[in-house]
Amino acid sequence: MTGSPALRLDSATGRGVLTVAVLASGVAFLDGTVVNTALPAIAGDLHASLADLQWVISAYLLTLGAFLVLGGSLGDHFGRRRVLVWGLLGFGAMSALCGLAPNTSVLIGARALQGIAAALMVPGSLAIVQASFRAIDRGRAIGAWSGLSGVSLAIGPFLGGWLIDSFSWRLVFFVNVPVILVTVVMAVRCVPETRDASVTERIDWLGGAVLVVGLAAGVYALIEGPASGWSIGLLVLEVAAVLALVAFIAIERRVANPMIPLSMFRSRQFSGANAVTLLFYAAFSGVLFLLVVHLQSDMGYSALEAGASLLPVTVCSLLLSPRMGALSQRIGPRIPMTIGPVIAGGGMALLALAQPGRSYWAAVFPGAIVLGLGLSTTVAPLTTAVLAAAGDQHAGIGSAINNAVARVAGLLAIAILPAAAGLTTSGRSLDLVDGFGKAMVICGVACASGGLVSAAVIRAGTPTRSLRRADVTIPCPSPYLSESANAA
Repeated sequence: MTGSPALRLDSATGRGVLTVAVLASGVAFLDGTVVNTALPAIAGDLHASLADLQWVISAYLLTLGAFLVLGGSLGDHFGRRRVLVWGLLGFGAMSALCGLAPNTSVLIGARALQGIAAALMVPGSLAIVQASFRAIDRGRAIGAWSGLSGVSLAIGPFLGGWLIDSFSWRLVFFVNVPVILVTVVMAVRCVPETRDASVTERIDWLGGAVLVVGLAAGVYALIEGPASGWSIGLLVLEVAAVLALVAFIAIERRVANPMIPLSMFRSRQFSGANAVTLLFYAAFSGVLFLLVVHLQSDMGYSALEAGASLLPVTVCSLLLSPRMGALSQRIGPRIPMTIGPVIAGGGMALLALAQPGRSYWAAVFPGAIVLGLGLSTTVAPLTTAVLAAAGDQHAGIGSAINNAVARVAGLLAIAILPAAAGLTTSGRSLDLVDGFGKAMVICGVACASGGLVSAAVIRAGTPTRSLRRADVTIPCPSPYLSESANAA
C-alpha cells in the first residue's frame, strides 16, 4: 500500500481519520435501518403496498450489495479518500431526492442510486482505517470503527421514530445532508490518501456488470413472484439470474484482474466467516424489517415507541461489545462466533411473543435484551475473523466482499421472509399479525445456524499479538459490521 502513515490511534490525525470513517459508514448503516421505522408513514402518504415497501428497502440493499465490491476496487485503484468523497457527495444528493420524492417510483429509484453512492463509502471507510494505523493500534481502531459506526444500526429506528412523529418521514432522508457535508470537509482536511500499490490492471467492469444484473434480476423475481404470482416471465427471469451469477464466477476465474479474487475463498476462515455473515445478517435484517412495521400497524405503537423498543439492543452493545471484543482477541473468534448467533437467534424467537394485547415488557423487552447480548457477542469477533483471513494486501476487497454478503443477506431475507411466513405482500394492508410469529422463529433458526457453522469452520487459534490490560477498556461497541461487511 502507498501513502500509509502508520498513525497512532491517540494522535489528533488518528482521531480525525477514525471520525471520518465512522461518520461515513455510520450514515450508510443508519440509512439502511432508519427507513424501516418510516415504512408505515411512507405507505400512508404515498399509498404503498407491502411489496412497494419491500422495494424501498431492497432497492438500496440491492445496489449497495451489488456495487460494494466494485467500490472497494475503485478505492484500491484511484485512492480510498477520493472514492470516499465521491460516495459522500452522491449519497447526500440522493438523500435529498428521497426526501423530495412525490411517489414510490421516484423514491425507489432514488434509493437505488443512494445505494450505489453508499457502495463507494462503506468499504473505503474500513480500508482507510486498516491502511492508516500502525499495527499495534489497528485492532483497536477497527473495533472502534465497527462499534461506533455500527451503533447507528440500533439507534436508527429510534431516531427515525422521533423524526416521523415530530416532523415528517421525509426528515429521515434530509437529516443525512448536513452530516455528509461535515464528513466531506473533515475527509479533505484529515484523511491521508491511501491506495493499493500492487493494483495496476484495469478494473473488472464486465464482472461487475454481470454481478449487478444477476442480483437485480433474482431479487426482482423473488419480491414480485409472491406479490403478483409466479408468471412464466418471472420464472425465466429467476433462471436468468442464476445463469448470470454462474457466468460471473466463470468470468472471475478467467480475467487477469478479477473483481473478486476467488482464491480468497480457498481460505476456510474467510469462507466460513462469510457464511456466518450471510445467516446472521439475513436473520437480523428480517427482524428489523418486520418488527417496527408490526409494532406500528398491529400493536398500536407510535413511530417513536416502535423505534425506542430496540433501545435494549443499543444498550447491550455499548456495555458489552468492548469486553467481548477484547475477550475474542485473547481466546480467538471461534467461541464467541459460535455462542453469539445462538443467543441472538433465541432473542429473535422470543420476539414472536410480540402480539396485540401484550405489553412491551412481556412481549418485546425479553427478546430485545437477548438479541442485544447475542449481537454484542458476535460482531467484533466476526469483523476480526474476516479481516485476519483477508490479510493486509486484500483489506479493501475483503471488507467489500463481507459487506456485500451482509447486504445480499438482507436482500434475501426481505424478499423471501414474508412469503415464507405466509404474509400477504399485495394490497394496501400492512396487517402482519398472522405470520409475524412464524417469521421471527424462522429468523431465529437461521441465526442460530450461523453459530453451528462457526463451530465447524472457524479456527480456534488466538490472534498474533496479546492485549495489554488497557486495551480492554477501549470503547468499541460493535453491534454491526458492515461490513460484515459486514453486514458485512
